Amino acid sequence: MSEPLVLGIETSCDETGVALVRGHELLIDSVASSMDEHARFGGIIPEIASRAHLEAMAPTLRRALDGAGVELGDIDAIAVTAGPGLVGPLTVGASAAKALAVGLGKPLYGVNHVIGHAAVDELVDGPFPDRVMALVVSGGHSSLLLVDDIVTGITELGSTLDDAAGEAFDKVGRLLGLPYPGGPHIDRLAREGDPEAIRFPRGLTAPKDQAAHAYDFSFSGLKTAVARWVEARQDAGQEIPLADVAASFAAAVADVLTAKTIAACQRHDVSTLVIGGGFSANSQLREMAAARCAAAGIDLRIPPIRYCTDNGAMIAALGAAVVRRGLPPSPLDLPVDSSMPLTQVLL
Repeated sequence: MSEPLVLGIETSCDETGVALVRGHELLIDSVASSMDEHARFGGIIPEIASRAHLEAMAPTLRRALDGAGVELGDIDAIAVTAGPGLVGPLTVGASAAKALAVGLGKPLYGVNHVIGHAAVDELVDGPFPDRVMALVVSGGHSSLLLVDDIVTGITELGSTLDDAAGEAFDKVGRLLGLPYPGGPHIDRLAREGDPEAIRFPRGLTAPKDQAAHAYDFSFSGLKTAVARWVEARQDAGQEIPLADVAASFAAAVADVLTAKTIAACQRHDVSTLVIGGGFSANSQLREMAAARCAAAGIDLRIPPIRYCTDNGAMIAALGAAVVRRGLPPSPLDLPVDSSMPLTQVLL
């Protein structure tokens, strides 16, 4: 007997994602983005994102069904992002999922967006071993998770205390006069610069921080240091070496993320590291993580870039994992939780 066909719906921010997963096999992943509509504002506007999800939901769902060669009646379960994320966009996705669950008479599972960023790797590299470390880095999250089971065994070791990695990149990008979102543009510039040109600070890495914040992240001070360095050059009438600033800033972020994560792996005797989330597309992070994992004897798993940004595949993958474990479905009056804790996989 074949495994259940799970529909995944993701609407936590500006991407409308719909995917179909059977077991560990991804049949189709369809995404519609409203990023271009937010670019002129320099950030995500929740009302615009919500309206874009409303307009994109039915066409994206139809495109996914047609691409997989299945009908709505073939679906066995529906998974949807219940949080964390923006309340308006989350509500649009949850409403669509509830309507489908009622109309089809199928179980509904409201799952955690951040955990989905780790779970999607099972579609690429296969089931996780008994214990893995997961670093989830995106515009809103920089989280370090000890995973004994992707559904029932999540321990949050650390998180961002202020700006997440992707958020810091967007703010520094704006500071340097780069288009929104800043991450890809800084990444491109960084490849042309010298990462050792400027020694920017590494937040929460001093000995005094190790007791309380060994695995936490803070990039607000780094962002401020970049701003002060640039302002000092401008006040002196000097040219800003954009590539070197970008490379040095990106190196500081990657250094902190990878150093703390490798330390956590070693302390908890974990030999497999999964990195996910939109910021995991950053080339310096990927290169530094690969080098440091190789030196420490840690198996590194990073999904292809198309699975790093928000997508329906990650939600369908986590939903399939929930179904395999036989957990009861969510209620049809499922709420959304913009600050859903990372230790809670299912609402």
